[in-house]
Amino acid sequence: MAVSQPHRIKSISEFHEFRGLPKPEHPLVSVYNFEELKFLNEKEPQSLILDFYSIALKRNSNAIMRYGQQEYDFKEGVLLFISPGQVFSVEGNSELHHTGYSLLIHPDFLWNTPLAQKIKQYEYFGYSVYEALHLSDKEEKMIIDIIKNIQKEYESNIDKFSQDVIIAQIELLLTYSERFYNRQFITRKISNHEILSRLEKLLEDYFSSDSLAKKGLPSVQYIAATLHLSPNYLSGLLKSLTGQSTQQHIHEKLIEKAKEKLSTTNLSISEIAFELGFEHQQSFSKLFKTKTNISPLEFRQSFN
Repeated sequence: MAVSQPHRIKSISEFHEFRGLPKPEHPLVSVYNFEELKFLNEKEPQSLILDFYSIALKRNSNAIMRYGQQEYDFKEGVLLFISPGQVFSVEGNSELHHTGYSLLIHPDFLWNTPLAQKIKQYEYFGYSVYEALHLSDKEEKMIIDIIKNIQKEYESNIDKFSQDVIIAQIELLLTYSERFYNRQFITRKISNHEILSRLEKLLEDYFSSDSLAKKGLPSVQYIAATLHLSPNYLSGLLKSLTGQSTQQHIHEKLIEKAKEKLSTTNLSISEIAFELGFEHQQSFSKLFKTKTNISPLEFRQSFN
C-alpha cells in the first residue's frame, strides 16, 4: 500500500477553506473555535504540513493527533505548538467534538519585528504532541483570554497600532507558555523522575557495553528517541530537574567511566580513549581536562 504524501497548506485562507471555516478576517493571523469544525475532510488519517505557526488549546476531543507512532488523546485541556514545516496527522470520526481554540500565525505577520527571530527560540515548538502542555483551569482561562484578545483586535478596525498590539499579545502567550512548561517539569515529578531513572539506566547500559568503541558517544537525538521524547523536551526536563542538559549528562557519565578505567586498570590513556569512543587521545584528554580541571594522566597519578 503506497504511503500518501502529506498535504501542504501554504496560507491561512487555504487552511480555512480546507477545514470548512469562513474566510479569515485577516490574511496572516486567525483564531477559530474548534466547535466550528464539523468534520474531517476524509475518514482516513490526513498528514498535513502547515507553512505557518499553529497554537492549539484543545479539550474533550474524540480525535487522535499523531506524531510518528505516538498518539495523544485530548481528554483534558492541553496546549500544543506546531511550527512551519512540521508534519502531523489528525484522525477521528466523521463527527468531531472539539472544544477549545486555535491561533494561526503566518511568519509574514512577524516580518521586521523582534518576534520574527525570537519565536524560533521557544523550544516547545520542537516538542512532540505527546509532550503537550497540560493546563490548570486558571492557566487555561488566561490563555483563552489572550487568544480572544487577539481575535478582537484583528476584528476591529485595523490601524497602525494593530500589528503591535497583536504581537504583544502573542509574546505574552508565548511567555506564559514557557512559564507553564517549566511548572509542568516541576509538578509532574513522578513521571519525570521515572524518565530520569530510565536515562541513567540507558547511559549505564550503553557505557558498560562495547557500543562506545563501536559507535562512539551516544547522540542527544539517540538518547531522546530511545526514551520516546523529543531532544528539546528531554533537555528542558533535565535542566529543570538536575540543572544539566542531556549532553552534559552524557559527558558526566563518560567522565565517570574514564575515572573508573584510569584508577582501576593498567590501560594506556590512548587505549582508554579508544574504549570510550574517541578516535584521538587528544580529544579525550581535552574533554577530560575541561570537565575535571586536570589531565587524565594527572588523575591517574593522584592514585599512586
